[in-house]
Amino acid sequence: RCSPRRGGAACPPAGQIRAAFLRFFEERHGHRRLPSAPVRPRGDPRLLFVNAGMNQFKPIFLGTVHPRSELAQHRRVVNSQKCVRAGGKHNDLEDVGRDTYHHTFFEMLGNWSFGDYFKEEACSMAWELLTEVYEIPRDRLYVTYFGGDPSLGLSADEECRDVWLRLGVPASHVLPFPLKDNFWEMGDTGPCGPCTEIHYDHVGGGRNAAALVNQGSPDVVEIWNLVFMQYSREVEGNLLPLPQHHVDTGMGLERLVTVLQNKRSNYDTDLFTPILDAIHKGCRAPRYQGLVGNADVGRVNMAYRVVADHVRTLCVCITDGIYPGFSGAELVLRRILRRAVRFCSEVLQAPPGLLASLVPTVVEVLGDAYPELTRNVNQIKDIINENEAAFLSSLERGRRIIERTVQQMEPSTNFPAEVAWSLYGSLGFPLDLIDLMLEEKGINLDSAAFNELVLEDAKRKAGGPQAGEPGSTNTHLDVHSLARLQGSSVPATDDSAKYAYTLGQHGHYEFSPCQATVLMLYRDQSLHKEVGAGQRCGVILDRTNFYAEQGGQDSDQGYMIRSGQQDVLFPVESVHLCGGYVIHEVTAMETLRAGDQVQLFVDEAQRLACMRNHTATHLLNFALRRVLGDSTEQRGSHVTAERLRFDFDTKGHVTVEQLQQVEQVVQDLIQKNEVVHMAEVPLTLARRVQGLRALDEGYPDPVRIVSLGVPVEDVLTCHSEAAMQTSVELCCGTHLLQTGSVEDLAIISERQLVKGISRVIAVTGARAKEAREVGQCLAMEVDSVSLRMKQRITSIPEMQNLSKEVGQLTKVVANAVMPQWQRKELQTILKALQRTANTAVKKLELQQAEKVAQILLAKYCNQPVIIETIPADSLSILMKVVNQLCDKSPGTSVLLLSPQASGEVLCACQVSKKCLPAFSAADWAMAVCTQMEGKAGGSPIVAKGSGNAKGMQGALTAALEFAQSKL
Repeated sequence: RCSPRRGGAACPPAGQIRAAFLRFFEERHGHRRLPSAPVRPRGDPRLLFVNAGMNQFKPIFLGTVHPRSELAQHRRVVNSQKCVRAGGKHNDLEDVGRDTYHHTFFEMLGNWSFGDYFKEEACSMAWELLTEVYEIPRDRLYVTYFGGDPSLGLSADEECRDVWLRLGVPASHVLPFPLKDNFWEMGDTGPCGPCTEIHYDHVGGGRNAAALVNQGSPDVVEIWNLVFMQYSREVEGNLLPLPQHHVDTGMGLERLVTVLQNKRSNYDTDLFTPILDAIHKGCRAPRYQGLVGNADVGRVNMAYRVVADHVRTLCVCITDGIYPGFSGAELVLRRILRRAVRFCSEVLQAPPGLLASLVPTVVEVLGDAYPELTRNVNQIKDIINENEAAFLSSLERGRRIIERTVQQMEPSTNFPAEVAWSLYGSLGFPLDLIDLMLEEKGINLDSAAFNELVLEDAKRKAGGPQAGEPGSTNTHLDVHSLARLQGSSVPATDDSAKYAYTLGQHGHYEFSPCQATVLMLYRDQSLHKEVGAGQRCGVILDRTNFYAEQGGQDSDQGYMIRSGQQDVLFPVESVHLCGGYVIHEVTAMETLRAGDQVQLFVDEAQRLACMRNHTATHLLNFALRRVLGDSTEQRGSHVTAERLRFDFDTKGHVTVEQLQQVEQVVQDLIQKNEVVHMAEVPLTLARRVQGLRALDEGYPDPVRIVSLGVPVEDVLTCHSEAAMQTSVELCCGTHLLQTGSVEDLAIISERQLVKGISRVIAVTGARAKEAREVGQCLAMEVDSVSLRMKQRITSIPEMQNLSKEVGQLTKVVANAVMPQWQRKELQTILKALQRTANTAVKKLELQQAEKVAQILLAKYCNQPVIIETIPADSLSILMKVVNQLCDKSPGTSVLLLSPQASGEVLCACQVSKKCLPAFSAADWAMAVCTQMEGKAGGSPIVAKGSGNAKGMQGALTAALEFAQSKL
């Protein structure tokens, strides 16, 4: 028993409530208990996080589950699923903390039936659990059901209503609601169905609270949703019954515990109170009081809620392999962490490390239910601490920048967009934090100017200047300026520090900052000793650790700060090499002068992604030669942080088998975790290396050799054939130190640019793994369609829907980021399936047309004109019936009408050749369809058209009169 305790009695702990739910369905009702899936979605590129208990069962609902898989064997299942709603469609992040019930992480208790029980049993089990096991007073519970929707042709779910009434729920507590409240849909298309919700009245006392259900009242809240999946929404919007009915229920544990522990706030339950107590012990703020809105002076209580919620999310996500990062779910988690850190430091006045110190408490609260948390405590703490330290440093610097900028601003002016952009782009400040900091000071951001900078950056990232437009005039030195630099004995930039990085503990790359001196500034095609604040310019330094765009690799990004002035950032947006000088494109936040001492910071995540993709490019080059032959030569490449592109000459199209072999060769090299050897050698010595790739380009002397697995000195040994057995290339790019850091490579595109030259695009690391998951998911969907296609289908609409599904799947496969070999395989299968489906539809239509034609021939035996109204699913079928009639009775002219459910009337006709030219089918169809305010067209022999059902009787009369006038 887990009944709610009132009057001071002990409350059931959350762990007992969760366990009772699982035990109830497992022991009393034969459900299989499954562990929670990780919050990182598998094979679903549309999701950032698992956000509902049903996510892992989507293949069952969609019919894509492999029939021999373990998943396909499930009939009734129960579990407690970890869920995260932050980013994407379901995004509760900004609401967390402002009230007492929004969360980014929550637990979803759920039971499922896959083609087993349905409404009667589902409702009965739910009622039994709530009223007998949890002993919730029946008079406090209200249930809703779907009240129907005439526009969709759906009647009220009276079956569900009657189940509740039979269970003893008073009629006054059983309430109908429309589509938006009580009809659940997975998406725009796919499985859906009516649902019934159970609501709880916190007040009670014998009152009738029916009027407060679904009205947003905090007193009457939904606690459980039972979804009955019995329809599938098609692309056209119509609903078709599912071949198998499913039940999907979800009850938020946090809300249930609030009810059973007789609380009004989720944060007052034992899921949160230990964490709130730990926060209080680690900060200088007063105790948590549960205040919201204006009553929460200084937002202290909001901060407690934010930190308590966010640290739970961080623990769960990091355990499941999602780390704070720079894109997708990782970027969202980074925002969550930084939001929590700011509330810790600025509102709660907590010392650094508070967030990580809460991890053991979170594990104590959740560890029994999710034991994987207990195995990762130290890792979670380390990751949180590392990210917190980096952000606190950025936060302090950002606050100084904002304070300083505000002091220099004129009264009643907006905060400069350039400074905000610098904070956002260089320090990784979330925009909402910038807005909050300014809001506290009563200042607005110059949003219009900021949006222009966002658009400008998006254009630059999309490919820089468009065709015909000049590049930046601040990064490409003109010939006169180059001559002046050389004539003034300004030395070329020493950029050797770009290769100064090491592989530290736990496989992390460590990049050191670089101290440098400003030698010259370049703006508007002229050299300057000084550039004013707000101006964009090229900065030439004596040395740099930034990689300039060259060798097909994108330039580094990052920022520089002036020595002794830590609160002014100079964002480095791009880096170019010109005549031995490295030009850093910078927006000067303050006056910048030659002679200034600066410290350079590379964007480490972007650099590491480029390194990973560049090393992978060498692996790919080697693999292509291994599989396609030594005559395969590189024609070009481009490496970015997101992906790599590689062009090569080839004698023909690359086959599916060859693409698979290429990927396998790369995988083998990654698995070997070969050391990447790099060294500079004289060009003359490099030319002696047998099998060395890419010698036709102009290289500096000495040149840099990159060799995988074989030391450069061994490669250079006289008569050595080492370069024939591994990847050895001349390359100035930045590379990984070991091949294992590539993690994975997937070729996601391969096409011929021109005859004889092919282009492949590939992704690495997490992006490659995600591409493979997407490919596996789509392969399962194709298998599912193939299986259904083999079944004997006699219904034309069913076969047409299957044909449309194949068409939709073909588009998805064509555009998905997935392995190219798998895309080609699936496209071949789908092409055959489309042919099979189209042939089957035509065959079924012909069979149906023959049956209808036989009936009409018997009715109108040898008559010169047949005018009739018949049911037909499409104009294609209607025309086939007309053709059949005229084939079997050559002297007869036929016009058929078919009213549709939509109110449209289809028209098809054919005139006997004996009646030409006086009798024209096109004129006949036009006369008929005009009566129905429609259109028609065709030839003298056959024609077709459509119109409105309101004019159908007049059209039939017009058809007969027209025919009589021509015969």
